[in-house]
Amino acid sequence: MIRFFTFFIVCLGVALLASGCQKTGKLSPELTARFEKEGVVHRADDLTFRRTIAAGQRDSGWEEKRASIVVTKESVFLHVNGKSLVEITPRSTGFYEIRRDHDRLSLRAGGGKSGVSWSFRPDADADNWAQDIRAVIKKAKAR
Repeated sequence: MIRFFTFFIVCLGVALLASGCQKTGKLSPELTARFEKEGVVHRADDLTFRRTIAAGQRDSGWEEKRASIVVTKESVFLHVNGKSLVEITPRSTGFYEIRRDHDRLSLRAGGGKSGVSWSFRPDADADNWAQDIRAVIKKAKAR
């Protein structure tokens, strides 16, 4: 019985360690080249994002998700290993907004019940992150 319990605790520890160390920043060579060409301003890998759906609505909800973000002079790319969660470029036509609350930033994509907010704490200087993301949003067709 003690062996089983020890084995169970070890397996649980390995599973928790593996889930806490999820790597999310891998990009394809094409995306890496694109972002280098655009001029990377900020990049943060493996952050915990709080994804809020229908914020302010009766049926709103949220979940935490590990993801990475790249901000260039031309785009904002929130992703998990190159799979886009939010992408803002000069061709984007949706509604986008960035808000800052102390050291946390909230990137909202879409409006009303279809809106999704991704909030995170950048590693440093949230004010510069917010300014650089706003500059990308201003270039989008939606604004």
